[in-house]
Amino acid sequence: MKQQTYDYIRGALIGLALISLSALPVFSQSAPPSSVVKNIVLVHGAFADGTSWSKVIPLLEAEGYHVVAVQNPLTSMADDVAATKRMIALQDGPVILVGHSWGGAVITQAGDDPKVAGLVYVAAYAPEVGQSANDASTPFGLTEGQKQIRLDSEKFASMTPQGILEDFAQGLPLAERKLILAVEGQSFGPMFAEKLTGCAWKTKPSWYVVSAKDRMLSPAMEEAAAKKLGAAVTVLPTCHLAMLEQPAAVAGVISAAAKKALSRSVGSGSSMR
Repeated sequence: MKQQTYDYIRGALIGLALISLSALPVFSQSAPPSSVVKNIVLVHGAFADGTSWSKVIPLLEAEGYHVVAVQNPLTSMADDVAATKRMIALQDGPVILVGHSWGGAVITQAGDDPKVAGLVYVAAYAPEVGQSANDASTPFGLTEGQKQIRLDSEKFASMTPQGILEDFAQGLPLAERKLILAVEGQSFGPMFAEKLTGCAWKTKPSWYVVSAKDRMLSPAMEEAAAKKLGAAVTVLPTCHLAMLEQPAAVAGVISAAAKKALSRSVGSGSSMR
């Protein structure tokens, strides 16, 4: 009898407790919005492919970023921009768009996408509207690397072995230079003369990595471009392939862009050397 009475009282108390809890207001707790852009889209340059970023990708992924590399067809500006925009469309939020060399012209055109929060140029072209990549570099003269470009009968361009080994990737170990030579792709020569119809860096914050020992694009052109963009500038003592010669430094610039793009205004760059 005593056990039955105890069970009854205990049941009643539990019931009262549940009624009291159900009467309390319910508060939903949501995480604060992130100020860091999580998606990184990497755009390679001419005479190369997405493996240009092979050393940078794992470093960024180790920091928690979602990283993808575009495989540009290198057949026209329109084709490369379309490939880049398709990759941007697959991302689930804001994007940091990174371009190396010819990829700088591509991100300048493709970066007007609403998802793009910031731009990172790595030893890259950054033309104006109405300018081509050739227009951007012509005032600075032909580089030793550009002198090693050859066109075939269908106007596809490639570099001589000397150009790859001594002017394109000269800062890398010989084994890596030979690998780059082995996987070198052709690029459609006339695309370098295609005029841009958009200019994302005028409305998006930018970062710029200058390769001080670049023999493919003029370091003076890179410095002038960075100044024109009002970009945050990092100067590295590297060859044209800064992301392979000093991947940690390049990854650091991209990470800084991801952390600051949503709060940084256009043209508020600073110099980091």
